[in-house]
Amino acid sequence: MKIDHLGVAVQSIEEALSFYERVLGITASGIEEIPSQKVRVAMLPVGESKVELLEPTDPSGPVGRFIEKRGEGLHHVAFRVEDVEAALDRARDAKVKLIDETPRRGAHGTRIAFLHPASTNGVLIELVEAS
Repeated sequence: MKIDHLGVAVQSIEEALSFYERVLGITASGIEEIPSQKVRVAMLPVGESKVELLEPTDPSGPVGRFIEKRGEGLHHVAFRVEDVEAALDRARDAKVKLIDETPRRGAHGTRIAFLHPASTNGVLIELVEAS
């Protein structure tokens, strides 16, 4: 297991990319819209991990509500797992509160599921199974 990515909520991917490209020299591997999650995402490779910029496409979606309540910033930590269903089963057995009972489609064809921050020391955790 390793860190797959850090999710960062932003108002505008284009504005955020300006910082990452100009100051840190990191280029996005592409921008993708995920209508089911009401976001656009840009992945920025950093070594073996990535920074995922999350721009809400609807203020009523999860990232839109997050920004409204907390402002821009760190949204979640994503861990790469071999089998997202098995990881959900382990979390369920440990009485962790789940946001997703079953995996759903994430960016770039991944399968993902979220664990509720109430059970994870206040940090939203994403489980990511690469395609």
